[in-house]
Amino acid sequence: MKLFVANWKMHKTRPEARAFVEALSREIESRPPSGEIVIAPALTLLDAASDPAGRWSLGCQDVAAEREGAHTGEVSAIQCFDAGCRWAIVGHSERRREFGEDEALLARKLARCREAGLVPVFCVGETADERDRGLTESVLARQVSALSADPPGAPLVVAYEPVWAIGAGRSASPGDAGSARAAIRGLLPDRAGLRVLYGGSVSSDNARGLLEGSGVDGFLIGGASLRANEFAAIARS
Repeated sequence: MKLFVANWKMHKTRPEARAFVEALSREIESRPPSGEIVIAPALTLLDAASDPAGRWSLGCQDVAAEREGAHTGEVSAIQCFDAGCRWAIVGHSERRREFGEDEALLARKLARCREAGLVPVFCVGETADERDRGLTESVLARQVSALSADPPGAPLVVAYEPVWAIGAGRSASPGDAGSARAAIRGLLPDRAGLRVLYGGSVSSDNARGLLEGSGVDGFLIGGASLRANEFAAIARS
């Protein structure tokens, strides 16, 4: 089944989240999506973004690398699970860039997800400079090394999000996404249940072409997921 993950990042208030839920509910009732839906809002919006009817599940945008303790401002994986999350985005390029998260730290976050029962959506992707230098596959290999201790039989989602496409209005071509998907699967040959998503300037205009041309298993969606009608249209692609 295709997977469509909405990453709201640091957007929306509680009234805005409730309005989104009402609009998305109408969209689903009029025309159901073709895959599984996950919404990853800010943690303050988890209750407002939830669906009592179970038509979508919730994810968190990050988890702490520690189980618990004196870590002011951090939120643990088990706290996220307890708050209703069943998925966790780990290693987003914005976390890597703004907070210096590296593979060793991300491996610890992945371990915390497994302990808590969260399915990780692990993000990988190269910068424009790395792409221009032909380093895409070596960058992906370095990034997925964080998964070396992750249980091979556990469900896993890897989201290929080329940094040069995120929020830039410039999407990767189906060929680019397909090549990255093949490289990721080649790097993780023992992950039978692996789903590979694409993320980066996905819209209702390019979603079907990307799915059909690349073979990815769905999308991790940023800006386009903030509008219920647009997100629903992508999820029906």
